[in-house]
Amino acid sequence: MGIVGSLHCVGMCGPLALALPVHHLKPVSKFSSLLVYQIGRMTTYASLGLLFGIVGRRLYLAGFQQGLSVSLGILVLISALIYLLRKRTVHLAFLNKFYSMIQSVMGRLLRTGKGIGGFYLMGIANGFLPCGMVYMAIAGALSSAGVINSVLFMALFGAGTLPAMMAISYFGQTIPVSLRLSLRKAVPYFITVMGLILILRGLNLGIPFISPELPSPAAEVVSCPA
Repeated sequence: MGIVGSLHCVGMCGPLALALPVHHLKPVSKFSSLLVYQIGRMTTYASLGLLFGIVGRRLYLAGFQQGLSVSLGILVLISALIYLLRKRTVHLAFLNKFYSMIQSVMGRLLRTGKGIGGFYLMGIANGFLPCGMVYMAIAGALSSAGVINSVLFMALFGAGTLPAMMAISYFGQTIPVSLRLSLRKAVPYFITVMGLILILRGLNLGIPFISPELPSPAAEVVSCPA
């Protein structure tokens, strides 16, 4: 998901990647600073995996896991249709104030952030910026039955985007804008596949990796007085 989703990241986050203050650095320092920046972004994704993994675990224990997965899959398919019709991913308007705050923090860090620590903080802030593919990843993490799986899901999603994002940050000036924009054309088809997988997962068909049979949550033990 991260590897294919990085096609979207290259198109959407290209300007931000090119704005990072690394052009004056030597090759080794430039590479290490960009890598730390990406690790910061992956840290945010893993933290989101922890948060939504806890929520998903509670829903699993309550017996809502299958219905949640099917519902999320339908929402993802709707978002893919919106992307095809309007040429943009879904934007959660109720988070506008939060995103404005994050953008303000990013602006300050771009102006004043120095050293490895500054790049790490910029990466953490970047992970909170609005992104349709991150929403899709959160849907996948939310439908996981275990918290550890949710954290790993989000961390590996971030790792999957790492090669493309490192490339656009390091060689961005030499990658044509037309190529970056053309890569985004594959995004709605991948979103559609993600939605179908979420629906199949919720159907509990017993297909390994695609629609595994979810074990029933353990029943609560009730102790009766003798």
